[in-house]
Amino acid sequence: MTRDMILGLEVVLPDGSVISALNRMIKNNAGYDLKHLFIGSEGTLGVITRLVLRLFPKPACTFAALCALPSYEAVVGLLSAARRGLGPMLSAFEVMWPDYWEVVAGMPGVRVPLPAGHAAYCLVEAQGTDETFDAPRFQAWLEAQAEAGLLADAVVSRSLADVTTFWGVRDACSEFPQVLGPHEPFDIGLPVAAMDAYVRACKAALEARLPGAFALFYGHIGDGNLHIVAGLRGAVPQPKDVIQEVVYGLVREFGGTVSAEHGIGLTKKPWLGHVRSDAEIALMRRLKTLMDPAGVLNPGKVV
Repeated sequence: MTRDMILGLEVVLPDGSVISALNRMIKNNAGYDLKHLFIGSEGTLGVITRLVLRLFPKPACTFAALCALPSYEAVVGLLSAARRGLGPMLSAFEVMWPDYWEVVAGMPGVRVPLPAGHAAYCLVEAQGTDETFDAPRFQAWLEAQAEAGLLADAVVSRSLADVTTFWGVRDACSEFPQVLGPHEPFDIGLPVAAMDAYVRACKAALEARLPGAFALFYGHIGDGNLHIVAGLRGAVPQPKDVIQEVVYGLVREFGGTVSAEHGIGLTKKPWLGHVRSDAEIALMRRLKTLMDPAGVLNPGKVV
């Protein structure tokens, strides 16, 4: 989401020339918006040296709820209700599938305030400007979702310590290398409505290709970003090619992207054609050749 916060930038091109496009305006349609040529290009077209960032006031208060939901349809309904009922207060909408929840629940130092056995778990966070008004508003919104049948269970924060505890469940994924052993991590993007169907298809395909494989799913569903941790327990090395073939093959089938936040680099380069057309990749290569004919910037990356 950093892209949306950048108003302008300064960049040094491969030939040493400097493009200073330090725009400070939100609306500026005077010709090509060149900053988008360099944001996300992974240093292959130029070296960014300065940025103009759009800033917002720090929120005065933060609230969170950890929710258990009876179905993925309820997850989609809750997201719609959050956007409609909380509006700009909504700051995070994180979803965790049951396998993820069960693994995290068994990790030392992680306090899981809801029992296993539900179809999905969601962390909803909202940030406001006045706790006197915004806290009751968040509480009322959550109660309305329970009355509407979207929630099977929920706990709501009473302090910032509670918010931190809730995020500890979501952020426990940072310990997966120690807990799960060798595995393959993925950062993909999908249409929100298709995510659960993708999860079910991916789990089935992995099990069919690699009996005994595990796969955990979680992510920032509010912006269509899904993270996957998949592997075959005890396998050294991991069957990386097979796992990638399954995960990225289904990404193409479901109309998603192989990289939601972390770029292409070298690792995902062989799979770029799954989500970009031949014409798009050809244009990327033409731009690279035009701007960096000697190939001095991050050679071999992206395309």
